[in-house]
Amino acid sequence: MAEYTPDRFDEIPTNLGRVGAHRAPAPRGRGWIAFAWAALASGALVVAGLYGLSLISDRVNFELPGLGTAEPMPTPTESPSPSSLVEPITDPALAELPAGFVITILNGTEVNGLGAAARDLLTAPGWPVGTVTSAAQTDLTETVIYYSDPALEGVAAGMVQLLGVGVFELSDAFPGAPITIALGADFAAIAAP
Repeated sequence: MAEYTPDRFDEIPTNLGRVGAHRAPAPRGRGWIAFAWAALASGALVVAGLYGLSLISDRVNFELPGLGTAEPMPTPTESPSPSSLVEPITDPALAELPAGFVITILNGTEVNGLGAAARDLLTAPGWPVGTVTSAAQTDLTETVIYYSDPALEGVAAGMVQLLGVGVFELSDAFPGAPITIALGADFAAIAAP
């Protein structure tokens, strides 16, 4: 084998340390960047999940700040005509009610206890009242009885008579609720103590 004369490159110092690819140390604060990305991704997944859940179920409503206001009360699909001659039904024994029939009462005012007052007026003659809660809006001026089936028009007219105020309108805005009563300020004026 051939021999070469030694030169300066053949002399390797003994205190050299690492040999091979050298990497710079990781900059400080790099862990916070990874944490921030993970938190951002988690937040985006939670918001997307809540939005998807609200699309799947009408019973789930999330009021997220800055993403809109409360939904307004639905507009009726059909207004009753003044010449409509429907016989009001105030006695539940005289009505042909569907199975599972219950009345839903929504308080559309800021007056506390208004829904309970309406419930008492309706349960006295024997009407089945289910949910009594606050409406999305608290500034309704007129009480409206929404009915989902044209066969229940007489029952809706009877609710107007029993409450002493309001109008009745055919609407499909409340699925699963044959009669929904949205109490307004006109009922608060006569029912408030």
